[in-house]
Amino acid sequence: MPSVDNIGFAARCRIPLSHSSSRVPRAIIALALLSLIWGYNWVVMKLAGNYAGPFDFAALRTVFGALALFAVLRWRRQPMRVVAPGWTLLLGLLQTAGFTGLSQWALVSGGAGKTAVLAYTMPFWILLLAWPLLGERLRGWQWLAVATAFVGLMLIVEPWNSQGSLASEMLAVASGLAWGASAIVAKKMRMRHQVDLLSLTAWQMLFGAIALVIVAMMVPSPPLIVGGYLIWAVVYTSILGTALAWLLWLYVLDTLPAGVAGVGTLAIPAVGVLAAWMQIGERPNAAELSGMLAIALGLALLAAASQRQERGN
Repeated sequence: MPSVDNIGFAARCRIPLSHSSSRVPRAIIALALLSLIWGYNWVVMKLAGNYAGPFDFAALRTVFGALALFAVLRWRRQPMRVVAPGWTLLLGLLQTAGFTGLSQWALVSGGAGKTAVLAYTMPFWILLLAWPLLGERLRGWQWLAVATAFVGLMLIVEPWNSQGSLASEMLAVASGLAWGASAIVAKKMRMRHQVDLLSLTAWQMLFGAIALVIVAMMVPSPPLIVGGYLIWAVVYTSILGTALAWLLWLYVLDTLPAGVAGVGTLAIPAVGVLAAWMQIGERPNAAELSGMLAIALGLALLAAASQRQERGN
């Protein structure tokens, strides 16, 4: 799933776009494949909980994910040196340890589809955090997007229903908040330092993975059930969901306009919901489905507002 930056910030940090007629169709295909990989990743994470504790699996996938990213760096012959280690460490604690650890913990008792949607409230947390931390005030349609997402959030969490899995839902929301905070840190960091996005992702994931290994060693959990599915889950989340997905994401950002890339990622939580429905029978009720649609609408409004703002600049 996306790492380090939110959609708009990552797009602004990419190298100049190349809109050749041959590259754009390939980038659309890459975006579709990326949505399938990151969307289905939530089902893989959910089922992996049957074979490993949440922090054990989070540590496994991020350790191997970091190794896979460093292998990609070596393959592309990019610099391996860490830039701004203090900022990178903070980024790793929020993005990798915070987001991955909290979302995997949320999946213990929460549904894969619902957790995916709640985690993808990240762009709205960025808007709210950017106000006091970066001085970026909400404008125009952004207010409507945040309000729509808040309504959707309430419909999914259902605080009036004491029978819901409130703890899991709050963990999922907290994972989105950690993800949003990491984007603010990344933006402030890139105001001060020139860093390669792939190298930054690899190093922050390594630092976050080390933190998750420490947490996994401290928190009691059942023994790992090492078998075919656990191995498959680690391979999927680290190789496909991390290394390959990041190469696809960087290619998409290098080729497509930010608005197209942003709207395209709306398919990721939708794929998570549909895959969870089809494979593990997680059928959302009427309130949850309405909330998911409201959050999707809010994300679409936010993407449209960002695209209009870019055109205005």
